[in-house]
Amino acid sequence: MTRPIRVAIVGAGPAGIYAADALLKSDAAGTPGVSIDLFERMPAPFGLIRYGVAPDHPRIKGIVTALHQVLDKPQVRLFGNVDYPSDLALDDLHRFYDAVVFATGASADRALGLPGIDLDGSHGAADFVSWYDGHPDVDRDWPLEAEKVAVLGVGNVALDVARILAKTADELLPTEIPPNVHAGLRRNRAREVHVFGRRGPAQAKFSPMELRELDHSPTIEVVVDPEDIEYDAGSIAERRAVKHVDLVAATLENWAIRDVGDRPHRVHLHFFESPVEVLGADGRVVGLRTERTEYDGTGNVRGTGRFTDWDVQAVYRAVGYYSDELPKLPFDPVSGTVPHAAGRVLDGDGSHRTATYVTGWIKRGPVGLIGHTKGDANETVACLLDDHAAGRLPGAAEPDPAAVEEHLRGQGVRYTTWAGWQLLDAHERALGEAEGRERVKVVEREEMLRHSGA
Repeated sequence: MTRPIRVAIVGAGPAGIYAADALLKSDAAGTPGVSIDLFERMPAPFGLIRYGVAPDHPRIKGIVTALHQVLDKPQVRLFGNVDYPSDLALDDLHRFYDAVVFATGASADRALGLPGIDLDGSHGAADFVSWYDGHPDVDRDWPLEAEKVAVLGVGNVALDVARILAKTADELLPTEIPPNVHAGLRRNRAREVHVFGRRGPAQAKFSPMELRELDHSPTIEVVVDPEDIEYDAGSIAERRAVKHVDLVAATLENWAIRDVGDRPHRVHLHFFESPVEVLGADGRVVGLRTERTEYDGTGNVRGTGRFTDWDVQAVYRAVGYYSDELPKLPFDPVSGTVPHAAGRVLDGDGSHRTATYVTGWIKRGPVGLIGHTKGDANETVACLLDDHAAGRLPGAAEPDPAAVEEHLRGQGVRYTTWAGWQLLDAHERALGEAEGRERVKVVEREEMLRHSGA
């Protein structure tokens, strides 16, 4: 093949852009060259950075600067507002490209099988994150009448949910939150947020920095019960072996021994409390029942038979994300991933699906930080390029870059481009400048398309 390798990447979040970057940095980028098109169902790129990171975490959003540099490259094109498979099916992708990489991530909440979990007032954390991050495909309003709230889970998403619920709307106003989110948070009645983990402090999945940031708000008092600071031999060994585990445990210990202050909102971090039922009355959440747990000697926990009913009017489950099944691709419903071997998609008989690859959360599940997707991308791209070098890619039937544009226009798709994102970016920044903020995020899909020139 003397022409550049044509690669389609479905998903323009960090995972997809890192895959493009790996291709651009490969030897193949020199000869025969690479030609990369990223397809994103949202009108704007950046996926999880734009619609999954809390607005008061601009440090993480700074990753966008590095992603910009990739999308600026002439070998890369962005097609936003393009849905797989309704706008561009798998057969279409293989017709236009030598290889297809799926980097679609995970945006839904993993199910939690508790009695009462479907009551009114019981929410998935992912849905709440989509609301406060201004996702165009969710309702513009969110119910925030509860004064006491439970959050199930001890990861960073649980921290984000607790922090957003406990902060005042005006604390968040300097961020990029859109007007409907600020208006909704002004009506928020939450005064107590209880975060529950079924195991101990050493098993919490918080990042040390994100945990410490919880205590930086002038309106949030973080409370940890000294009785929850307990370790078994396995926990002590984990603290000694893993620095971030020790930092998290040390932070929690310091909060447990200090005097409780008088900041108006409180976030209680509970450990050794396993949720067993969401309590309801008249179809609404009125409480949460937990069972006290204890270490079982293996590093895990067992129930003690002692139960507590907590007075809460809303429950948010932050127990993990789950990927949507991709039509025409194999799918493992337990892990929520596409079966693969080092990024090569595997069919039911264990054979490699020709010229079809995965990277990011659809590949390994929704675990790890954003930076972990770089390793995924490098592994997947190495397999893709090895298959190309070995002649295992059959080659696109219509590799002309104009062919896919003609196809999308024929489908009536109003797609956005990298230049269009820059127009939208400038518009959002202008909205922010008028209010003394860095940006104000545009929510409505139609408005995003219009300001992108689509």
